[in-house]
Amino acid sequence: MRSESMDKRTATAVLAEQLRLYRTKPYALLKDDVGQVNAYEVTTPDGSVYQIEVQVFWDGKPGGDIRVMAAIDDRGWRAVLPPSESFIMMPDGTFVDE
Repeated sequence: MRSESMDKRTATAVLAEQLRLYRTKPYALLKDDVGQVNAYEVTTPDGSVYQIEVQVFWDGKPGGDIRVMAAIDDRGWRAVLPPSESFIMMPDGTFVDE
């Protein structure tokens, strides 16, 4: 765990990779994850430990678009307002705004 501030470049790369894992899931599998929050730790090759939290929820009405939002922190002061990214998948498996 870093003692000072989180390395933004590394954190952004780790977050993008973790979110990519969800982006590769088909809509039917993401639908099974709706309502769940998955929190876990990732250790980078340099030994930094980051906490990832991924939430999957309907982006409107049930059965419609699904939003997946992920945040990352190093349990330091950034945990108050962690960097985050998200995407929205439509029922046909395509992404909104892409």
